[in-house]
Amino acid sequence: MKIRIFDTTLRDGEQTPGVALTPEQKLGIAEKLDALGVDAIEAGFPIISDGEMQGIKLICNANFRAEICGLARTDKKDIDAAVSAGLKYIHTFIATSDIHLKYKLKLTRDQALAKAIEAVEYGKSLGLQVEFSAEDATRTDREFLKKVFKEVANAGADRIDIPDTVGYSTPGYIAEITKDAIEASHLPISVHCHNDFGLAVANAISAIQVGAQCAHVTINGIGERAGNASLEELVMALQCLQFDKKYETNIDTKLLYETSRYVSSIVGIHVQPNKAIVGENAFGHESGIHTHGVLSNPLTYEPISPEIVGRTRWFQVGKHAGAHGVSAMLEEYGIQPTREQTHEILERVKKLGDQGKHVTDVELLSITGEVMQTQGLKRLVHLTGFSVSTGMGNMPYAFVKLNIEGKDFIGTDYGVGPVDASINAIQKITGEIAKVRIKDYKLDSIAGGSDALCEVTIKVEDAYGNLASAKSVGEDIVITSVQAMIDGINRIMLKKILKQKNLGK
Repeated sequence: MKIRIFDTTLRDGEQTPGVALTPEQKLGIAEKLDALGVDAIEAGFPIISDGEMQGIKLICNANFRAEICGLARTDKKDIDAAVSAGLKYIHTFIATSDIHLKYKLKLTRDQALAKAIEAVEYGKSLGLQVEFSAEDATRTDREFLKKVFKEVANAGADRIDIPDTVGYSTPGYIAEITKDAIEASHLPISVHCHNDFGLAVANAISAIQVGAQCAHVTINGIGERAGNASLEELVMALQCLQFDKKYETNIDTKLLYETSRYVSSIVGIHVQPNKAIVGENAFGHESGIHTHGVLSNPLTYEPISPEIVGRTRWFQVGKHAGAHGVSAMLEEYGIQPTREQTHEILERVKKLGDQGKHVTDVELLSITGEVMQTQGLKRLVHLTGFSVSTGMGNMPYAFVKLNIEGKDFIGTDYGVGPVDASINAIQKITGEIAKVRIKDYKLDSIAGGSDALCEVTIKVEDAYGNLASAKSVGEDIVITSVQAMIDGINRIMLKKILKQKNLGK
């Protein structure tokens, strides 16, 4: 059974507190969504602003494969705005729960029903495809909800949507009202689930199992409060889990991670590391037991292959690591220590882990070099001097001194800020000597208050297109950024040199 994916990242996702998109950013995300294979893109809420209207027009004129939809209240002016934006498909809604009717709309049930019917009829008179949502459906009187769905279907609605507006439903209850909606309307049913109790994806799946044909979702599950049902989680669950029926979507799953990262960077919301499918740790392993199992057969501790969603698995060494994991990581660099050396390396790694330290690839290689007494495994790049100056009216200026493979190099440069100046100075050296340039920079705050910590992730690229990334955590953004940059350079240079040595054997 083919399930329709209605993406509302650009509408409900943009209602995430603190998120506001320019028309051009909306178009960029829409391009990614269309390439991903979503069936419908809810481009926005045309009536709310000139910028919103402009963004929707850009998307409507882009000739995407996906259907383009816009939100409208059950008011003619909202529907007219949708038409002015170039939309041929509207998602119109009115609240039907008693709490909304009494305290928000101040309407009776009959008045709300009349507005719903009027909006559907008006939209159809303009030649629009109309999807009707009964806002707060899961807290609406069940008999009244069935009446609303029956009447809007009679008025000409093309689709019915069941919104779990405050994430209040259970999988069992949303299944029951989905069956009600099918029986009352005889129309295709969508579900729009929020995640206030962490049940959005489970609720959407439950509705689909009893006949819903479409789910409203967002990339990374962004949205108001706790967010919406996550597109990537829903799609992969439908594709991979065991159900009585086989479910399919038009989503190109290999683009899921790329799309997730793109949306995250544009909206400025970091994806939690332990998030399913797209979180950084979703295919990461440290535990020795897990790593051993994965190396023997990935299915032991991975429900799906990471490549299916555009990911790769990775191993982390630390206090929970085992000999198999250490050996596997060193094998990536063509290094094969003896059994005794491996255990000595592991013991040193565990001691660092017990001290609360994060062991990077570069540090692992440095430890390995000491144990194996191999000079080529030590850090190639050392920061031996660093200063940065900034002030009102002065462009930030940085001085950097690096020791690369025993030789000293000095670099100075300006930047729009102290971090930019520092990285520019490093790149002046490494761009010429090591042919390494920065590809991506990401800053996250991981603690609040006056002693806040920041996490910097840097991705670097060499002249051959090889990529490496490194993370650093600290209190000072500039110093932390410089440390991450140096670690990234070390990592890519070590990997390149070790691989060249092994190829020459």
